[in-house]
Amino acid sequence: MNPEVVGKFLIGIGLFAVAVGIVVYFLGGKFGFLGRLPGDIAIERENFRFYFPITTLVLVNGIIWICIKIISFFRN
Repeated sequence: MNPEVVGKFLIGIGLFAVAVGIVVYFLGGKFGFLGRLPGDIAIERENFRFYFPITTLVLVNGIIWICIKIISFFRN
């Protein structure tokens, strides 16, 4: 693999991580509904807690997929 391609890829990942960090830092309180959507499974007992955010995972996965498709559309 070409070192220039790997370098560009790593820079892209870094810029994406910085952008996500900025969004979470400034707008973190605005996304309080994530993890409490209908379809997220939460079971709490006396000494036991089980949590599986199915709906949140599907939503986040869909958003990431759309972003990847948009980036690949403009890349070609």
